Amino acid sequence: MDKVAQYQEYVQTLLNQYAEDDISNEEVEVQLIFDTYRDHYQWMNVGWQQFHRIYRCIVHFDIKDGKIWLQQNLTDLNPAEDLVEMGVPPEDIVLGLQPPYKRQYTDYGVA
Repeated sequence: MDKVAQYQEYVQTLLNQYAEDDISNEEVEVQLIFDTYRDHYQWMNVGWQQFHRIYRCIVHFDIKDGKIWLQQNLTDLNPAEDLVEMGVPPEDIVLGLQPPYKRQYTDYGVA
């Protein structure tokens, strides 16, 4: 299996594991969105809580140029560390949610 296909599998597995603990009900739906053609992967909450619209991206990954980009993380989880534990080298993980000038000070890739 090539590297990108392996990363697609890792990201999908991780999002499935994370979303299992999210609570879906009649008003708010948990959605996993996997665009394997363009390599965008999201865990979303969509719906209504009384009069308030819920449209929230909980975790968002992209795979670009052979690297996994963490674009959003609204959890207490550490997806980057979880990916490393799955076998992804730290330099293949980019914290896209960090400004570019700060990425050099992390243990992960810069771009």
